[in-house]
Amino acid sequence: MTARIANPASLLPDGVQPIQQLMKAAHGSGVPKATLELVHLRASQINGCGFCVDYGVRSARESGETDERLHAVAAWRDTPYFTEEERAALALAEAATRLADRTDPVPDEIWDEAARHYDEKQLAGLLLMIGLTNLFNRFNVPTRQPAGAKLY
Repeated sequence: MTARIANPASLLPDGVQPIQQLMKAAHGSGVPKATLELVHLRASQINGCGFCVDYGVRSARESGETDERLHAVAAWRDTPYFTEEERAALALAEAATRLADRTDPVPDEIWDEAARHYDEKQLAGLLLMIGLTNLFNRFNVPTRQPAGAKLY
């Protein structure tokens, strides 16, 4: 695959620092880094963002994530590799990524399960990570950023 344009981050460098600050805020919310990595990977899988899936897997591996868990993220409901907390975060990531798929995009049962495991600051961090991932996906998919390419 060849990119249609250079990575948007390189074309609009003034946007990089604010996005990095938002990433820092998400990572400072008290949600374990591994959970944020899984949420990023799952949302990117749903959106078909090869660039972000590749980046997410590489980043998660560098943080110590196992191949077994990384291979199972797309089927997290049907595997024993994830904690209840991670499952709640993954369900929230799926619902918040697929907003147009149902009339009640994030049903109470999904929200309540996430809120059972995470406090408000952590929920905000999860939502920020989900939103940022969807932002990245929406830059990279239309511009056909290839997996393995440099970010900027």
